[in-house]
Amino acid sequence: MTKNKLAVFDIDGTIFRKNLHFELINELVWLKVFPISVRKELNKAYTNWLEHVGTYEDYRIALVDLYEKYIKGCTEEEIIRASKIVVPFHKDRTYVYAEKLIKELKEKNYYIIAVSGSPIEIVNEFNKIHLHFDEVFGSVYEQDESGVYTGKEGFVPVKNKGQFIKQYVYENKLTFEDSYGVGDTESDVSFLELVDNPIAFNPNHNLKEIAQENKWKIIVEKKDVIYDIK
Repeated sequence: MTKNKLAVFDIDGTIFRKNLHFELINELVWLKVFPISVRKELNKAYTNWLEHVGTYEDYRIALVDLYEKYIKGCTEEEIIRASKIVVPFHKDRTYVYAEKLIKELKEKNYYIIAVSGSPIEIVNEFNKIHLHFDEVFGSVYEQDESGVYTGKEGFVPVKNKGQFIKQYVYENKLTFEDSYGVGDTESDVSFLELVDNPIAFNPNHNLKEIAQENKWKIIVEKKDVIYDIK
């Protein structure tokens, strides 16, 4: 049977309980690819979010800024090496709801993709070892002719997930009919509003407000309990 029904997932905070980008940066410090001072900056960004000094979006932006600053001069081999260490260790730290939904959609022969703000190297590794989606997308950083990162962004689909998904559906002859989308922050709104079955999973405040206004399904997973918020 031809796969043409679409399911789109965010990864960090939606499938993966933590943040692939955070774990990658942390491992690059352990491997001495990034300087040890980066860990202090990394932990500060994370602590600010935990202690409500900043929002999750502030935390996410801090990760991107740190990565862009220190990836300059690194090689793709170094990033892939760190990714291959991180993913096997963390691969099963996922949400039960997401895992069950993914299993159901695979059984129904959906075409499943993920669009993440984390670097494509670790997203690819996570897909290879755990997700096994039809395709995944992450942030791509520019390399020079020697394969060394310049510190500049290349292709970053999360800047407009909705536009990216619309183009992808058209180019791959997929359909939005009975489609699914799962996200956890307002950056996911642009693709959630395209699908027939949008799901705000463990949403931050901004996404919760938007989901309630649009009568989207809101799911919260706490410890080993899953709540369907009416």
